[in-house]
Amino acid sequence: MRLAFSTLGVPGLPVPEVVALATAHGYHGVELRAHPEEPVHPGLGPAARADVAAEFKAADVEVLGIAGYARVAAPGEDGPVLDEVRGLLQLAHDVGAPFVRVFPGADPALPAAESDAIAARRLGTVAEDAAALGVRVLLETHDSHRTGAAAIRVLGPVGHRMAGALWDVMHTWLGGEQPAESFAALAPHLGYVQVKDIASAEDTAPLPLGAGTLPLSDCVEELSRHGWDGWLCWEYEKRWYETAAPLPGLLTAGRDHLARLLDESA
Repeated sequence: MRLAFSTLGVPGLPVPEVVALATAHGYHGVELRAHPEEPVHPGLGPAARADVAAEFKAADVEVLGIAGYARVAAPGEDGPVLDEVRGLLQLAHDVGAPFVRVFPGADPALPAAESDAIAARRLGTVAEDAAALGVRVLLETHDSHRTGAAAIRVLGPVGHRMAGALWDVMHTWLGGEQPAESFAALAPHLGYVQVKDIASAEDTAPLPLGAGTLPLSDCVEELSRHGWDGWLCWEYEKRWYETAAPLPGLLTAGRDHLARLLDESA
């Protein structure tokens, strides 16, 4: 498995400094948070996109994914949601990323089956755009669909190889799933895995990997046992928790912790 970190942990950091962190601390890739307050977002022009791609390529660091905020199960017209996802797909293509992250974001007031159908319809539509661009769109286990069981209610009916899943290990745990259950549900669709650590279900402030309660070793063991060889991406939510320790000082220890888990699972 290869290791990456998300720029959610280094809010607003310029791309050259992000790349420098990856190379200095031994990470193979970076997930780029796509938001207007970040250096990389859908409003970026063609020349700037080319510069981002060149910066990563020169350092031999991969852009793992574009972490967007489109909510594919949200109520309302399809058009704006489809346009948002298509913009993320084009950005990913232009900077050389193989994945785009989207959220479910269903309205809890609607019946689950209705929200599932909305999300499946939209993902099925943009999957064709994704295929044309060579980028997979991944539904993250998050908010209204935080478990693997919930995610496959959407992805199963879509049935398109370019519409997959992003396994956020915190959300499946908060949803009451064991890692084996999550992997069994998501495996046919799995794009990559987001790892993190927290103190408890009541205190989700980010901690260094291994310092909290999330079953990271069980997750890695499950992936290894089934021969999965994709990406582990550390999503350290510094943007939402300003008092959390700065990520740069934790990156080497985090890499070493994941490497130990991988060695033990092997």
